[in-house]
Amino acid sequence: MKITTALTDDSILAELGQRLTRHRLALELTQAQLAKQAGLSKRTVERIEAGYSAQLSSLIRLLRVLGLLPALESSIPVPPTSPIELLRNQGRPRERARSGVRTPAKAADWTWDDET
Repeated sequence: MKITTALTDDSILAELGQRLTRHRLALELTQAQLAKQAGLSKRTVERIEAGYSAQLSSLIRLLRVLGLLPALESSIPVPPTSPIELLRNQGRPRERARSGVRTPAKAADWTWDDET
C-alpha cells in the first residue's frame, strides 16, 4: 500500500508496522532478537509491528538495527534556507513563524479575470 495523505493515521501505522516486519524477516531476525539489538522490549517491537503508536526514539532504534536509518534522512530533508531570510535574520536561521502572513492562493482560487 502506498502511504498517501488520504490514509488515516491508524492505516499508516499499520502499513509501517507491516513494512518493518518484512524488513525484519528479510534479515532473518526474530522479534526477540530485534528487540535485544535495539535495546527495546519484545512487547514494544510487537506493538510497533502490529501498528500501534510508539515513541519516536523506539522507531529510530528499530530503523538503526534494520539498516533503514538513512531512509529517514531522505524522508524529512533539511529545508533550504533562503538567502533573503538569512539577510533579514542577520545570518541566523528562523526560529518562529510570523503570524498574519498571507498564504499563497490555490490554483483554483486564481483566475485571469477573463470575464471583464
